[in-house]
Amino acid sequence: MKKWSLIILGILVGLVAFMYVVGALLPREHVATRSAHFNQPPDKIWQAITDYKQFTAWRPDLKSVDPLPNKNGLPQWKETWSNGTVMPLETTEFVPPVRMVTRITDPALPFGGTWTYVLTSDGSSSTLRIWENGYVNPPLFRFLSRYVFGHTSTMDDYLRSLGKKFHEDVTPQP
Repeated sequence: MKKWSLIILGILVGLVAFMYVVGALLPREHVATRSAHFNQPPDKIWQAITDYKQFTAWRPDLKSVDPLPNKNGLPQWKETWSNGTVMPLETTEFVPPVRMVTRITDPALPFGGTWTYVLTSDGSSSTLRIWENGYVNPPLFRFLSRYVFGHTSTMDDYLRSLGKKFHEDVTPQP
């Protein structure tokens, strides 16, 4: 029994060491993009993605959203995720109703970066594209982000949740 426990422990330690080494070899920064088409006019999509006070009504990953003082006349807020992660964000660019850039402001988090939202109109429908210019600091997180969760998983969840807000099933695209 003790021999098997040591073998299993050795395999687990080896697996974590392998993931750490591979993660250390991956670049810290990444760029990822996703888009989705909505059967909604652009003003409805724009309102939903810019009214951070209403995010908890359609984003199941959030427990709460709290306003922070504006910076350079643009909104800042703090999101508390369902898993307890607290993420302060700021708007760094705001060009209604077509472009917005938000940035994670806490350098102590193990990840960060910006999301650029670009909204285009197809008449009475809209397409929202999100670019993530992100980074992941810890090598183990880098491995998991790249090979387990994927760099686009948060954007995919966001776009699907936005679709559900409007009672639509959307399929995020590259």
